[in-house]
Amino acid sequence: MSAAQKIHASTQKFTEIVDFVDNVVVMEGGSACIVIEITASNFALLSKREQDSRIFSYASLLNSLSFPIQILIRNKRIDITSYLKELDEVIKTSKNQKLQAYIGYYHDFVQEMVTVNVVLSKSFYIVIPFSALEMGVGGAKQAAQKGQKNKGQGNALPQGAAKNLQSKAETVLGQLQKFAVSARILEREDLVKLFYDIYNNGATIEAEQVDPGGGPAIVTGGVKT
Repeated sequence: MSAAQKIHASTQKFTEIVDFVDNVVVMEGGSACIVIEITASNFALLSKREQDSRIFSYASLLNSLSFPIQILIRNKRIDITSYLKELDEVIKTSKNQKLQAYIGYYHDFVQEMVTVNVVLSKSFYIVIPFSALEMGVGGAKQAAQKGQKNKGQGNALPQGAAKNLQSKAETVLGQLQKFAVSARILEREDLVKLFYDIYNNGATIEAEQVDPGGGPAIVTGGVKT
C-alpha cells in the first residue's frame, strides 16, 4: 500500500464517511443522512409582523417533527484578497478620475474594516439522520455488515435509507416554505465539496476529481496561496 493510500484510508476512518450516494451521506455502522442548505435572511431587518411570522413558522416546524434533526450554522472566515486586487485593477484601468477616486476610497475602507474586524460568511444547514436501528436489530446488523463489505464501492447505502430520508426531507422542506426562504437538498458533488472544505480548511478542491458517476468519492486539493 502506498503512502497516499495509507493517508486516504486513515482519513476515511477519521471522518466515518463511507461514501456519497446521490444526495445521501453514507456512514459506518449503517447510518446515513441528508443535508439541506438554507439561504437565510437577516432577522433583525424584518418588520415586527415578519419576525412574528418567522417565529411561529419555526415553532410549527419543530412541533411537526417526528424524527430528530440537527441545525448547523457554519461560520467561515472570508479571504477578500482577490476582491481587493480586482478593485486595484479597476482603479488602474479606469479612465474616469472621479471613479478612480471613489473606488480608491472604498478600497481603503474595506481594507481597514477587515484589518479591525474579522469578516465571516454564515452558512445554514439542516441535517436529517437515518439510523440502521430504524429497521430493527436485524436490519441494523445487515446494514453494518454491508457497509464494511462495500466500503468505497459506491453501493454501501443501507436498504430503505434513501426512501426514508427523502420522506423526512420532504416534510422539512414543506415546513421551510412557510419561512419564505429558499432551501435545497445538497447533491453528491455539493456534499463532497462541503465535507472536503470542512476537513481541509483553507484548501481548494479540484472539481474534475468529483466523479458524478457514482464511484467512490476521492478528491485532491491544495492549500490556498
